[in-house]
Amino acid sequence: MTATPEFRWHGVGRRKTSVARVYLTPGTGKWEVNGRTLGDYFPRPSLVQHIQQPFAATDTLGAFDVRAHVDGGGQTGQAGAMRLGIARALVQADSMHRTKLRASGMLTRDARAGVRQRLARSEDWPKADRRGKMMATAA
Repeated sequence: MTATPEFRWHGVGRRKTSVARVYLTPGTGKWEVNGRTLGDYFPRPSLVQHIQQPFAATDTLGAFDVRAHVDGGGQTGQAGAMRLGIARALVQADSMHRTKLRASGMLTRDARAGVRQRLARSEDWPKADRRGKMMATAA
């Protein structure tokens, strides 16, 4: 008995502080995100639509089963990470998808990240506050 090769493609996507590991297998369009369905994990329809954009751009919606492990960040960052991971996995599955996905900007990582919180200095306060502080310390 010969073993049939299992086709499975993997893509990693990142957005803000979120990381998504996405696995595509030929199938009927089942979704599993951290052990839950797509609609269960992402209740906002706009996020579901955002995640499915690579499939819509390549006309492959429903042709693959998607398994994903998402970690870190919030829902929007996780959805963006999944979108990039799916696009990268689709390119691995068929390199003909690269031009469509590149043209719609789905293979480019969004490098925007949150800016760290900075400590306030005395120069950051309005002058009236500084004068009040100076007079209080001089007295």
